[in-house]
Amino acid sequence: MTDLNLSRTTTTGMNSAVTNYAVSSKIIDEPSKTEETVWENPNWSKYLGYYKQIPEFKEAIRALANWAVGKGYVTGPEEQVILEHIRGAGEDSFQSIMTNHIIVKKVNGDAYAEIIKDDKTGILINLKPLNPATMRTVFNKKGLIVRYEEFDPSSKGKEAVRKFEVKDILHSMNDRVANETHGTSVLEACQWVIDARNEAMADKRRVHHRSTIRIMEVDADDTSKLNSLKTQYADAIKNGEVLIVPKGDVSFPDAPINYIDTLDWIRYLEGFFYQAVGVPKIILGGADQISEGSNKMSSYNFEQVYMTEQKLLEQDIWNQLHMRVTFERPASLQDNMQSNEAKNTSQTGFQSKDFSVTGGRE
Repeated sequence: MTDLNLSRTTTTGMNSAVTNYAVSSKIIDEPSKTEETVWENPNWSKYLGYYKQIPEFKEAIRALANWAVGKGYVTGPEEQVILEHIRGAGEDSFQSIMTNHIIVKKVNGDAYAEIIKDDKTGILINLKPLNPATMRTVFNKKGLIVRYEEFDPSSKGKEAVRKFEVKDILHSMNDRVANETHGTSVLEACQWVIDARNEAMADKRRVHHRSTIRIMEVDADDTSKLNSLKTQYADAIKNGEVLIVPKGDVSFPDAPINYIDTLDWIRYLEGFFYQAVGVPKIILGGADQISEGSNKMSSYNFEQVYMTEQKLLEQDIWNQLHMRVTFERPASLQDNMQSNEAKNTSQTGFQSKDFSVTGGRE
């Protein structure tokens, strides 16, 4: 007989068995109380790998840099002559160096360029981008940058190959938090969604690729026949050929692959990525099924993003190169949106009394 004693019931203990999601704590990489604190960009190689291999990440960062400085710049006549003669490594220009500078700043968190001036006149004669993997920033115990050092990462002691005074390096930090000794890569906030999306795409590609492979049954006791068929079957798949076998030697049972459609998940992660990186998809030319109004609003909101990058770079150039440079603004949608709002083309046929407040009934 079934025991109906309710005192014998128990619970699954989900509170301890299933943990809630929690964000890990972070601490600030601030200058210590010792004489000097050094920052060496330890994640640059990993960040560079994402930039080189993830197309949507690369193009989003490039788009931001192009919108910020791509239309050129305006400066005084003397500064114009100086900047037009900047050649970087030999084939660069001031504008391409600034585009490069923003890209490295967003990807790595810190971007460096060597400021080269004429020894006699002190006039700027060149600006050379530097590899973050070989650069270190040195702070004193008061939290101020005292110098920069270039070193050989492959050397045992990482001794400084060259030392630079603060005035000799153009240094920009991305999203520096509190008194940290470095900027913050945009990848820190969007790496998870990039990994998840590429995992889903790789899984879908693998399923599609293997969906043409069939399971065959062969007499397992005949080893030579099995080995021969394995080779022939592999070659047929590789070369796109049809495998022909005598009747009765091999059977192909119906064994469909367990297929899960991940397109919606991939699309969701794609939209999530563009939110995380801060560059609307429409900026890169992808509109999908988004309405014209939503696309215009996304483009309009992006104006503040790239204009902030412009302003920050203009301030870095003024503070560190002592030159007034204003980057040209791309065409704005503000006037177009205000004009459409005034026309109110989507709502017609309203009478003035429909919007008036009256004390009685009509």
